Amino acid sequence: MTRPASPHLAPEQRGTDWLSGAGLRPTRQRVALASLLIGDGQHRHVTAESLFADVQKCGESVSLATVYNTLRAFCEVGLMQEVLVDGTKSYFDTNTHDHPHFYWEDECHLSDAPADQLEITRLPTAPDGAKIASVDVVIRLRRRN
Repeated sequence: MTRPASPHLAPEQRGTDWLSGAGLRPTRQRVALASLLIGDGQHRHVTAESLFADVQKCGESVSLATVYNTLRAFCEVGLMQEVLVDGTKSYFDTNTHDHPHFYWEDECHLSDAPADQLEITRLPTAPDGAKIASVDVVIRLRRRN
């Protein structure tokens, strides 16, 4: 799912269009979260907690549980993808195209890695009765001392 192309849209309108394009009803809370996620036209990597903090700064009344549920709903309809780090930390990415990520361990944040520099030449054969659904690449980084 791509976001609206017009750079002239207000963040709220961009968020409303993004939701409507995916068939999601643009409730007040969804529009508030969508506006923070894609309102500036840039891709973002967020945790539920970081998005919750951002929405609180804007003065919106949205619970952390609602943020979690909304991010899951956005993933279910293909607006975002979930990237698991360490098996316990979930990041949500508005860029739904296949691409690798850098995980900055010292700073606990995720960023895109250049997809054109990643080359996977062969994957193992999937077991009988299964097919490979996706391949997630997370490259862990630490700052040099």
